[in-house]
Amino acid sequence: MASAELLLLSHHMSDTTPNSGPAGDQKLASFRKSIDNIDAAIIHMLAERFRITQAVGEYKAKVTLPPADPAREQRQIERLRKLSEEADLDPEFSEKFLRFIIEEVIRHHEKARGG
Repeated sequence: MASAELLLLSHHMSDTTPNSGPAGDQKLASFRKSIDNIDAAIIHMLAERFRITQAVGEYKAKVTLPPADPAREQRQIERLRKLSEEADLDPEFSEKFLRFIIEEVIRHHEKARGG
């Protein structure tokens, strides 16, 4: 789903929630606007990350490196778990999210190799 579609979907969903009065509506709308902005930033950051990992995959294919680097992946997971703890974010969630991204990157790298 494209980022514009996600933003439209989140905007549409926010329009269907029951209201709690004018003051509550403004506060809720403000929260939702912030969430929408953060969601857009996440999508753009993921897109940039995948552009870079695509270049890595092409490079790995060119110099015949394997698509996966388990040692680096483990270091990244450990690093991001630590960052998550420092940021008061559930490290389990962060690890699941990163593993999902890593799996997708490896899939792209395997495609770049023709595999």
